[in-house]
Amino acid sequence: MKPLPQTRMSVDEYLAWSEDNPGRYELVQGEMFAMAAERARHAMTRVAVFDALRGAVRAAGVTCRAMPDGMTVRIDAYTAYEPDALVYRGPRIDPNAVEVKSPIIVVEVSSPSTRRTDASEKLTGYFRVPSIHHYLMVDPDRRTIVHHRRSGDGIESTFLQDGILVLDPPGLELPVASLFEEP
Repeated sequence: MKPLPQTRMSVDEYLAWSEDNPGRYELVQGEMFAMAAERARHAMTRVAVFDALRGAVRAAGVTCRAMPDGMTVRIDAYTAYEPDALVYRGPRIDPNAVEVKSPIIVVEVSSPSTRRTDASEKLTGYFRVPSIHHYLMVDPDRRTIVHHRRSGDGIESTFLQDGILVLDPPGLELPVASLFEEP
């Protein structure tokens, strides 16, 4: 494994560097961070979230696409995150793309080591992206969803453990239970 670069990078430099350096990383204020290994519950929940989003997109018949983890979301010139799942509007992106330029929904599956960052820096960062209308924080340990959504000039937050999650725009509805792996 190669050491991480010690110099400040822009998102464009980071994306070029990541092409030749496999692994999962995020760029925060120009500094690169390797992402920790994940627990099985996190991985299973991540898959359940993607499957639920993809199913909701299909059921709604909207012109959106769901993507699993691995895609980059640019926050600004020096910060880029890799959410656990996302949805974007429009036609399919280029198959060689590593960045989704205009996501409408981003999802982070929380873990004990990421809860604080997910609820602070990422919450603030994601809503700096004008296209993002929904940020879901999925907690597999507590089986809870925190749904942050744009509302007027601010952000509204809702905590859900059951029922139907409505994501409008783009017009998706999905059972909260579908976002968690089967027990």
